[in-house]
Amino acid sequence: MKQKKLVLIDGHSILNRAFYGIPDLSNAKGLHTNAIYGFLNIMFKILEEEQADYLAVAFDVKAPTFRHEIYQAYKGTRKPMPEELRQQVPIMKDVLTAMGILIMEQPGLEADDILGTMAKRAEREGMEVALVSGDRDLLQIASEHIKIRIPKTKGGGRTEVEDYYAKDVLDKYKVTPVQFIELKALMGDTADNIPGVPRVGEKTATELMVTYGSVEEIYRHLEDITKKSIRESLAEHRELAELSKVLATIRIDSDIAYRLEDAAIQDFYTEKAYLLFKELEFKNLLNRFEKSAQHQEKKSEAFRCVTKQTEAEALFERAQRAETVGFFLVHGMAATTQQPGDNEQMSFEQVLSSKEEKECFAGIGLCFGEEEVCYIEAGEAMHQEYLLQKLRQLPGMLSCFHSKGCYEALQFELEDTDGIFDILIAAYLLNPLKNDYEPEDIAAEYLGLTLPTRAERFGKRTLLEARGEEGFTEYICYQAYIAWKAKAVLEAKLQETGMEKLFRTIEMPLSYVLYDMEREGIRVKPDELKAYGEALVSRIEELEQRIHAAADCEFNINSPKQLGEVLFDKLQLPGGKKTKTGYSTAADVLEKLSEEHAIVRDVLEYRGLTKLKSTYADGLAVYIGAQDRIHSTFNQTITATGRISSTEPNLQNIPMRMELGRAIRKVFVPKEGCLFMDADYSQIELRVLAHMSGDEQLIEAYRMDEDIHRITASKVFHTPFEEVTDLQRRNAKAVNFGIVYGISSFGLSQDLSITRKEAAAYIEQYFATYPKVKEFLDQLVADAKETGYAVTLYGRRRPVPELSSGNFMQRSFGERVAMNSPIQGTAADIIKIAMIEVYRGLKEAGLATKLILQVHDELLLEVRREETEAVRAILEGRMLSAAKLAVTLEVDLHTGENWYETK
Repeated sequence: MKQKKLVLIDGHSILNRAFYGIPDLSNAKGLHTNAIYGFLNIMFKILEEEQADYLAVAFDVKAPTFRHEIYQAYKGTRKPMPEELRQQVPIMKDVLTAMGILIMEQPGLEADDILGTMAKRAEREGMEVALVSGDRDLLQIASEHIKIRIPKTKGGGRTEVEDYYAKDVLDKYKVTPVQFIELKALMGDTADNIPGVPRVGEKTATELMVTYGSVEEIYRHLEDITKKSIRESLAEHRELAELSKVLATIRIDSDIAYRLEDAAIQDFYTEKAYLLFKELEFKNLLNRFEKSAQHQEKKSEAFRCVTKQTEAEALFERAQRAETVGFFLVHGMAATTQQPGDNEQMSFEQVLSSKEEKECFAGIGLCFGEEEVCYIEAGEAMHQEYLLQKLRQLPGMLSCFHSKGCYEALQFELEDTDGIFDILIAAYLLNPLKNDYEPEDIAAEYLGLTLPTRAERFGKRTLLEARGEEGFTEYICYQAYIAWKAKAVLEAKLQETGMEKLFRTIEMPLSYVLYDMEREGIRVKPDELKAYGEALVSRIEELEQRIHAAADCEFNINSPKQLGEVLFDKLQLPGGKKTKTGYSTAADVLEKLSEEHAIVRDVLEYRGLTKLKSTYADGLAVYIGAQDRIHSTFNQTITATGRISSTEPNLQNIPMRMELGRAIRKVFVPKEGCLFMDADYSQIELRVLAHMSGDEQLIEAYRMDEDIHRITASKVFHTPFEEVTDLQRRNAKAVNFGIVYGISSFGLSQDLSITRKEAAAYIEQYFATYPKVKEFLDQLVADAKETGYAVTLYGRRRPVPELSSGNFMQRSFGERVAMNSPIQGTAADIIKIAMIEVYRGLKEAGLATKLILQVHDELLLEVRREETEAVRAILEGRMLSAAKLAVTLEVDLHTGENWYETK
């Protein structure tokens, strides 16, 4: 008989975690809803995983408890709850009540006490318990049958959960759950009102508990503790340690009025709950009311595995009449030692039983209706080419997740992207703040389906390794179903937000261009990379000797603590700022001191070179593949502004400030018979600013076709153009580019090493010179505050939830984002258009030249030598015409025998 399961949720803790983990949301009435939305998503995720029979949520009440009173006597008043979160608490309770979920709260008891008592009561009655909280204080409740689940919100709002049974607490913290109480008593916890013992941090507290086992034993062996400051603090604060133990102890025998039967799960999807969800504008969650759990089970029952060719033929015949077909390719790398002939098909078992790696294809997930969902398994008759050809020949729109990974198998060209819909790209455009979408995220957000991810189903095994396991067919079918079902929803939202054209004409074609760039890769010379690394080692060792000589002692330069002591204690350099762990030796601190002592300049160079060594000299070698080429991954669904990023390896972040950093580009070389051509947009963001602001003075400055920074300096400092000094030009350049990024007087003062008052005067003079720029930037902020998002010339939206924050620093950040995103995002859109047009131009001209790299405003091409002039003409023509602005675009073109020579 299946054991009953109880899920307990720490209400305030999870609300708090959701509030800070999810960008601000609000409904038409201006009510903040992000904490409620995040709480519900966490709750649904947990319930789906646990398949619980009982559910209850505990809240603290306003009436003070003994913990609060005692804590305040020692530590003072805690920071109050943010207003945006405070207003969501009663609404959260209304939602839970409407869904028939038990709320537990009782004056004089904290939520922890209620949860601890309820958990232990359920355990005694033979139940399994999952207790969900962001507070580690509850780890003391863990046992063999009580699991503490701690959600963590990752970047983009994705939730991961850490699970702790008793053995997991011991593994992680080196103490048992009961001992965890005393660990917390020693180290303290402001979040849980536990003062702790001064000077005793987590590391020290753990060492003491591992050595002595309890607070009582620690005090019994007080004289054995060798560190004087710890021994004295413990002796002085014994009463506080014992009090902290009382405060850290969660009551598991509280007199609570709630019964386990009260927590029995009923149907959540009531009419009252539906109306509340609608009022809160949780459109993505409303789908849950339309699809009950039984409906989802019914759907999955319709999923099937097709192994007969006659059945597959009939499926494809019906799919011919469908407007949209969702698909999922089951392919990837698998081990093999066999090399089949042209007509020989390897069985899946042969592939998995061999040792080498080879691209393997196992089948297709296909969906074109609620009842037309299947996994077509590849076999002898239905081999890879047969199935892919059938898929390619379907006349309807093909929909999938991550189209870039399908182009090779489908043998698509750029023009074929008109017939494919990528739900990943669509979801990213609709919410670019979330950068780690999985198909299951889209299913939850847009279809109301809560589904386990691939990792949750199959662990670390690949799909090819998991083939044939329970749930495999269902997983593949769901992937195809999500691609089919979400397409219509996402397309409607793209139309509603005005981003359908952006999706169709820029993002989808770009996905193919990026695929082609990844496929081509860029060639490196391994021997030169090795020599470069050796040169770095030589210089690093030289710097190490110089630094030790200047310090008159040997120390670990990579240790911030030791470095800080040398610079600020031993050498008595000015400006040392002490933190809890010692002096700060951050880059900005050292750069300000670089003129004070040669050792600081050497340390900065040492740091830069050691990073070069690990990241590039050593790091790049790992990625060298066949024909000595590196195939980076270009991401178009990561950055909030729309910029493309590069990973594995990151080729967009090669340092250019120091000569040895730039020299890494020498190891990147074209293949035989080719040279590199680099095309770099000149000051594209400033030109976008001139166009979007409509400032006549700035537009005229560009039309003069002179040095824009010298012109700006001349206007701002009221100096004849010919008499502008290099310092004035440098300052004007910093203001020019700073304005694009919404720089503050403080930021500019840091950049130019001037006073904040002088920096404010520069900015004021700049805006007096270009008045419409100021009006434009102010309007961007006002518009973003009204709509909740910033928008580019091409309709790309960037949500700015920080603008409605009650925190001044967050609001200030939001204002800078509102000013910068339309400019930077428009520049990114223009570069994407240029990439597509350059690719088309090369294709139309029948040239063998390839676009292989994009670095912000720069494109790098591997050019056949005989095609040099033709490629130059295509680059100039296509890049200059990528956008029609009030000022002309300019492109700097250079060629070279390696990447270094093109700059």
